[in-house]
Amino acid sequence: MHSIHQFPLDKDHGSADFWLRLAATVDAWLRERGLASRDAVLLLPFAQHLAPARRAWMQLNLPWQPRIETTVSLASALGPSPLPQAQQISFDAAIDALAARGLLQGQSWAQALRERDPRAFEQALQRLVEAAHAFARAGAQRSPDARAAFWDAGREALQLQPGPGGLERALALVALEWAAADPRRPATDALFELRPSAWIHLQCGGPDPLAEALLARAEQAEVPSLRLSADLELDAAFAAGAPPGRLEQALCRDFENLAQCSAAAVLEHLSQGRAPVALIAQDRVLLRRVRALLERRGISIADETGWTLATTPPAAQVMALLRASRREASLDEWLAWLKTGLAAGLGERAGGNGALTLLEARCRARGWSRPQALRPDSLAPASARLWHLAQEVLAPLQPGIALSLADWLERLREVLLRRLNLQALLEELPAGPELLDALWLRRQPWPDSAHEAVLQRSLLSQADFIAWVDATLEAAQYVPPASGPVQVMITPLARAMLRPFGAIVLPGADAASLGPVPPGPALLGDALARRLGLPGQEEKRHALAWQFAQTLRAPALTLLRCTRHGSEPLSASPLLERLALALQAAGLPPLAAWQDARVARPVVAQAGGRAAAQVGGRLPAALSASAVDALRRCPYQFFGRVLLGLREQEELEGEADKRDYGTWLHAVLHQFHQERLAPEQPMPDAQRLQRAAETQMRTLGLAPAEFLPFSASFARFAPRYLDWLREQEAAGVAYADGELAREVRPWAAEPRLAALLLRGRIDRVDRVDQAPAARRLIDYKTGSLAGLKAKVAEPLEDTQLAVYAALMRDDEERGELAAQYLALDDAKGIAAVEHAEVERSAALLLEGLRGDLLALADGAPLPALGEGLACAYCEMRGLCRRDDWETVAL
Repeated sequence: MHSIHQFPLDKDHGSADFWLRLAATVDAWLRERGLASRDAVLLLPFAQHLAPARRAWMQLNLPWQPRIETTVSLASALGPSPLPQAQQISFDAAIDALAARGLLQGQSWAQALRERDPRAFEQALQRLVEAAHAFARAGAQRSPDARAAFWDAGREALQLQPGPGGLERALALVALEWAAADPRRPATDALFELRPSAWIHLQCGGPDPLAEALLARAEQAEVPSLRLSADLELDAAFAAGAPPGRLEQALCRDFENLAQCSAAAVLEHLSQGRAPVALIAQDRVLLRRVRALLERRGISIADETGWTLATTPPAAQVMALLRASRREASLDEWLAWLKTGLAAGLGERAGGNGALTLLEARCRARGWSRPQALRPDSLAPASARLWHLAQEVLAPLQPGIALSLADWLERLREVLLRRLNLQALLEELPAGPELLDALWLRRQPWPDSAHEAVLQRSLLSQADFIAWVDATLEAAQYVPPASGPVQVMITPLARAMLRPFGAIVLPGADAASLGPVPPGPALLGDALARRLGLPGQEEKRHALAWQFAQTLRAPALTLLRCTRHGSEPLSASPLLERLALALQAAGLPPLAAWQDARVARPVVAQAGGRAAAQVGGRLPAALSASAVDALRRCPYQFFGRVLLGLREQEELEGEADKRDYGTWLHAVLHQFHQERLAPEQPMPDAQRLQRAAETQMRTLGLAPAEFLPFSASFARFAPRYLDWLREQEAAGVAYADGELAREVRPWAAEPRLAALLLRGRIDRVDRVDQAPAARRLIDYKTGSLAGLKAKVAEPLEDTQLAVYAALMRDDEERGELAAQYLALDDAKGIAAVEHAEVERSAALLLEGLRGDLLALADGAPLPALGEGLACAYCEMRGLCRRDDWETVAL
C-alpha cells in the first residue's frame, strides 16, 4: 500500500523545475491507483514550499490538486492548540524559567543549590527549561499510542544513567516529568484521525518523526501512502549526472574581503537576471556587513532569519532605562538612557536638547561617576529640571521591595506608556509593536493560563525583573516585513532547500562556520539524547549534509570562504571537501574559481606635511597653567585645546580610580584646614581629618566598597600627614588659604595684550613666619615623586608653579614667594619638591609668553611639533594627522 520515489540530482530536477516534476509524479501515482486527488494530503517540509508546490499544479493545468500542507499548517486548520494552564509548559523560555523555579521549591537539593550558589541555580533553571522543551517537542512528534512508551523509556534511561552527574540527572528527570505530566493533547494528534484517500510525504533535509509516524499509522490502516525523497547523499550526489547549475568557489584573504566578495557575487547574479538571490545566513556578523554593502547599492533585501528582539533599538533603549533605574546604576548609565529616543521628551520638557549636553558636560567636568554624587544646585537650571524629571520618571521602578511580575510590568507600563507617553511612538517604530507584546505592555494573558499564573505568583526583586526582561527580549525574534519586490532573500541553509531561487550565495563555507552543529540540551549527553529518541550530533551532521546537498539544485551556487582567521590558516568546510571528492568520483571538473568582476582603482598615496594652524591673529580671552603648558609643548596642541576649545570627554567610570582618589583627597584636605581655621568645636586633628574624609565621600557619592583600596591608603596617609603638619607648624609655617582662585592681567602695559587674563586655582597657600619667603604656594600631587623631581630639575620647564607665582605677583601681601609640589602618597611619607627661585621663573615665563603672544597676534602660525611625550598622549593627534607624517622626512 505504500510506494517510494527518489528525486535524483540532474538537469531535470533543478530547483526551477523540481516542483513540476513532483506534481507530475504525484498526479501520475494517484491516477495509476485510481485515488481521488482532492481527497489526498501532500505533506511538505516547510511552509515556504507551499506556494511553489501549488503553483506547479496550476502550471500543469491538472483538474484537482491534493491538499498541500505541512504538518503544522494542517494541524492548525483542524483545530486550535490548547492554551497552557498553570504549571504547564508554555514554550516561552523566560516564563517557563519562573514556572520551573516554582517546581523546584519543594526539592531540598534544589533549594540547597540556590542557597549555596544562586548563579548556578539560575543556570540550572535554564537548562531544565531547555530539556523540558526538547522532551515536550519530541513527545508531540510521537503517535498518541506510542507517547506513553516514550515517557517510560525516558524515565528508564535517566534512572539507569551511570557515573557522576547526580544534579544533572535530577534536573533531567524533573524536565521529563514536567513534559510528561502535561495533560494537553498536541494539536498534531488530530492528524492521526484523518482518513484521506492517500498520504503523500516529501522528505527533504532528513527524516521527520511526526510524518514517519503518520505514514506508519497509514500503512497499518491500509491507507495508500507515497514517500517522496529529495535527499541526496553528498558523497554520491552526481551519480545521475552533472549538476543542473553552475558551481563556483571564491577564496578570500580576510573578513572584509569575504564580505565584499559576497556582495559582489550577489550583484553579479542580479546583473545576469538570476533573481531572487538566496544569501545563506551562516555567520550573522558577516551577513550584517554584506547587507550594509548591498543596501548602499539600493538592493531590496528581505530577511527571513530576522534578529534577536534584544538587538533592536527600542529594546536596547528599554534596557538602558531599566539599567538606569537600579540603585547601583552609574551616572554613565543614566546619561546613556537620557540620550535614547525614548527619553527625548524629557529634554524638551526641561528646556531643550541643550539641557542634556550641559548636564553631561558638568558631570564630566566634576568627575561625578555615581548619581549620588550629582548636586542639582550646581547644575544649570535646565539641566537641574531634566535631572529631577528623570528621577521622577524612574521612581516607580525603584520600590525597594520584591514585587510580583504583574506588578513590575504595571510599573513599567506606567513609566513607558503614561509618564513618558511612548505608546504611539513605540507602535510606529520598527520592532516597537513586538516589544510591547513581548513585555505584555499592551495585552493581557488569557485567564487561568500559564502566563497569567507566572505573572501573578512570581515574586521578583528588581534585579530578577531586569534579568527576566533581558531573557524575554533575547528569546523573541524580530523579522522585518519585506517591502516591494525582493531581490535578495537572507535565509538559513535549511529553508533554502528546493526553493526556486535564481542563485544561491553561501559565504562562510569554512570549517569554523559550515560544519559544526548546535549542541543539544546541556543536561543530556549525546549518547543519552539518542537513547531518549532526541537527535544527536551524528543525526544533526547528516541533516546538515542533506541541507547543503540541496543547494546543488540551484541554477547557480557561489561558495565563499576565508583562507585565514587572523594569523591562523582556516581550512575548507568538511562538506566542501566531500563535494570535491564527489565531483572527482563522478569524473566531473572541480569547482570553478569565482571570477571577481570588481574593478580595481589605483589610489596614489599622498603624504601630508606637518600641520600648522593659521588663526589670523586670534588670541584667547584667558590663559590657564594648562593652556600655557600646551603652548610651550606644542603650539598646535594649544590651537586645538584653547583656541578651538576641543576636549576629550572624560570617561564616567562606575568604579573609583586614582583620579577619583586625587579629587577626593584634595577636597578632604581643604575641608580639614578650613575647619581648623574656624573650628565650631574643639576636636583632635585625627578625628577632624577622618570626619572630613567621610563627609567628602558622601558628597562625591563614592561607594565605600569600591573605594576600599583608597580608604586603606588614606589610613596610612592620615598619621603621616598629621606628623608632617605638626613639623611644619613647629617651624613657623601655617595654613593661610586653600582652593584660592586668582586672575591677573600681567601684560596690561602692552595694548594688544592688555585684556588677556591669566587665571588659575591654587591648592594651598601657607604663611611662613621665618625668612626668606613670606608665603609658600603648594600644589598637592598623588603621582610619582620621581616624576615631580624630574619636573623641577629644569625650573624653566615647570609651568604650573611658575604660573602660580605669576598669579600672586600683584597680591597686596608683599614678601618673597616659595612654591613646591607636595607628594601625598609616596611610600616613604609626605615629601615636598621645591621649585627654586620660582619668582624668577615666573618673570621669565611671562616675558617669553609676551613674545609668543605678540607673534601670534601678528599672524604667526601654530605648527605641530610632533615630538616627545607631548605627542605620545595628545588628544589632538588625529587632528594634526601626526601618524600620517611617517612618510615625510621630519
